[in-house]
Amino acid sequence: MIGFLIGFLAGGFGALVGLGGGVIMVPLLVSWARLDQHRAHGTSLMAVAGTALVGGVSYALGGSVDYVAAALLTVTAMMTARLGARYTQKLDARSLRRIFGSFLILTAFLLPFKKQLPHVAAGGAGALSWVVLLGAGGLAGFLSGLLGIGGGTVMVPALVLGAGEPQQLAQGTALMAMILPSLIGAYTHGRMGHIDRKIAPGLLLGIVVGAFSGGQVALGIPEGILRWIFAAVLLWTGLRYLRRR
Repeated sequence: MIGFLIGFLAGGFGALVGLGGGVIMVPLLVSWARLDQHRAHGTSLMAVAGTALVGGVSYALGGSVDYVAAALLTVTAMMTARLGARYTQKLDARSLRRIFGSFLILTAFLLPFKKQLPHVAAGGAGALSWVVLLGAGGLAGFLSGLLGIGGGTVMVPALVLGAGEPQQLAQGTALMAMILPSLIGAYTHGRMGHIDRKIAPGLLLGIVVGAFSGGQVALGIPEGILRWIFAAVLLWTGLRYLRRR
């Protein structure tokens, strides 16, 4: 039941704002399920793949997935997800959290002013957006493997601010792009013994129920309001990364 509840909360929240749900899952797996940090990251990443699959399908049924952008994000994310998972125990996580937290806070302040950005007002960044998406995919894949998150905290801002896409379309695209990188990262964590197999079935069941519901709710929220919600989530997450010991 604990696994189901964690999965439901993380899946619903993750699909609602276009994240994999790892920012919710990792803390809850540590505090509620009493997993150590490494197993929490690995187990979370396995469940993130479920959130991405179910949530992505939910958005796709509503016509809110850019398949070309998803493919660009997926290509580079797949290359770096395994690397991030392998470096879980080697990198200075404290410094990385501070850099990542600062990035999230900066992005949170930029998102409400999306329409004032020059390239967005001009109708998009053209070929430059492809470069932005490839770079964002690589960074998202590495952070996904390293921190047990889905990578949506990087992918969604890149799609909204870099490619000028609407919020719902960006969230659906990011979820679709997370599926394969999350599976690769989870497989690597599994090889290192970082996945708790006892809690996994309940967690995945909760993910399926929560992610589909969250995706359907998101499709009915106006784009401007959804962007503000996403910005608030990024700000909260960024502050947590900066304050975490």
